[in-house]
Amino acid sequence: MSDVIKEAWRNYLLQLQLHPLRTKAVTAGVLIGCSDVIAQKISGNKKIQLRRLILMMLYGFAYSGPFGHFLHKLMDIIFRGKKDNQTVAKKVVLEQLTSSPWNNMLFMIYYGLVVEGRGWGLVKNKVRKDYPSVQLTAWKFWPIVGWINYQYMPIQFRVVFHSLVASCCGYLSESESKIYCY
Repeated sequence: MSDVIKEAWRNYLLQLQLHPLRTKAVTAGVLIGCSDVIAQKISGNKKIQLRRLILMMLYGFAYSGPFGHFLHKLMDIIFRGKKDNQTVAKKVVLEQLTSSPWNNMLFMIYYGLVVEGRGWGLVKNKVRKDYPSVQLTAWKFWPIVGWINYQYMPIQFRVVFHSLVASCCGYLSESESKIYCY
């Protein structure tokens, strides 16, 4: 059994090296899908909402995986790949002041409009009401993840690490309260 796992991991690393964008996109989609299945089960759903699952996976595949891939490449260009504490702190602050607010806002809109199928007026009101607390909650948790990510993770694993943490965070809370996790 361990040989199968070792071979799967070797193949995954090879794909990550040969096709980094595609591999990170697929990984983000699969992890958000796993998170959503667990969240649905925890919330008491007897039957998995397949439409919701597919739309959540689409978000990970089409947006969060690719966005993370290019964000981390850009951060390494801006900061020339440095990993000293001062540079890591700057990366975390920059990420938390730019991509974190954007990603939380985008996810709230996507979730409301696409996943839940609500109208723009309802979604806009929900975002207006809930966004400040969602973002403040995110700023209590994600800077720590960002620090670990920039300090210890090689660039090829940063999206994978972030997606893994987000999926764990996502299944610990259900639907609307997990907004800040992605």
